[in-house]
Amino acid sequence: MQQVAERAGVSLALVSLVMRQAPNVSDYRRQLVLDAAEHLGYRPNVLARNLASRRTNTIGVVLNDIHNPFFAEIIDGIQAASDEAGYRVLIGNGKRSPSGEAEMVETFLQFRVDGIITAGATMPMSTIEAASESTKMVVVGRSSRSQVIDSVNTDDVTGARLAVDYLVELGHRRIAHIDGGTGAGAEARRRGYSQAMTDHGLSAEIVTAGGDFTESGGYHAASELLNQSSRPTAIFAANDLSAAGALDRIEDAGLAVPDDVSIVGYDNTALAAMQHLSLTTVNQPRDELGRLAVGFILERLRDERTDSVHHMIAPALVKRKTSSRLTAGEST
Repeated sequence: MQQVAERAGVSLALVSLVMRQAPNVSDYRRQLVLDAAEHLGYRPNVLARNLASRRTNTIGVVLNDIHNPFFAEIIDGIQAASDEAGYRVLIGNGKRSPSGEAEMVETFLQFRVDGIITAGATMPMSTIEAASESTKMVVVGRSSRSQVIDSVNTDDVTGARLAVDYLVELGHRRIAHIDGGTGAGAEARRRGYSQAMTDHGLSAEIVTAGGDFTESGGYHAASELLNQSSRPTAIFAANDLSAAGALDRIEDAGLAVPDDVSIVGYDNTALAAMQHLSLTTVNQPRDELGRLAVGFILERLRDERTDSVHHMIAPALVKRKTSSRLTAGEST
């Protein structure tokens, strides 16, 4: 900074003001400093500046699975809200394992981030709560009643019921569910499916095939369902990736979607909206989830509240081409 000041012919204090983007500097003198800095190849030492202010202006985001488009689309909302607030975003992949997620949380704590958002995390809640002693924590896509961390989630029980209600409305009775295994939100979607089937008098038709929120998991689960003596006429998959895998398996078996088997997914990712897939699905407002998570961290950083907040968003059904009315000949 001293070299920049000498080359620009200004004081060290003025260089500091320019580098901090202070408003009370004339355009002429600001340009002198910027030109000198560019000539010398100078970049502000952000780390040193942040250590002095005890803030890093960074938010760490731990994604359960970086390959799942649902999480990528949550990042869009996180990035937009962070940009507006002047924060940078660091992204870590939890590699679909509790230990991988915990490792990324520890890495972000070492980087002294101002807050951490976990998306679809499966690590123990105790690990997340322990991290909240060092930074602000928000859980996305997972229900929580913690008194020390915030959460934002979609009402997955209601979302599953929307899917089943719609398929029943189309005349389906043999409605199977490809679940998400131990993934975040899987239990609530499984419960919503079972409750809806029971409410429609279809408890005897409840069939669940094990999945894991991946395409391959959906493919293998669909194989299991198709091999049953009474194959389902409709499948509700726990997420869009599983639904895409199930669709591939059904078509590999020489069956047509939705003529032979209707499919409903969950998330309403960009994948579901692709023309050749056109997947009926349950919408989770990914951008809103991300923006709310950042907002909760900022509220904590500004000391606007100390009590935890658990925000639940209502889902909505998006009807596309993978679901259709059951014909009379298929209903028995």
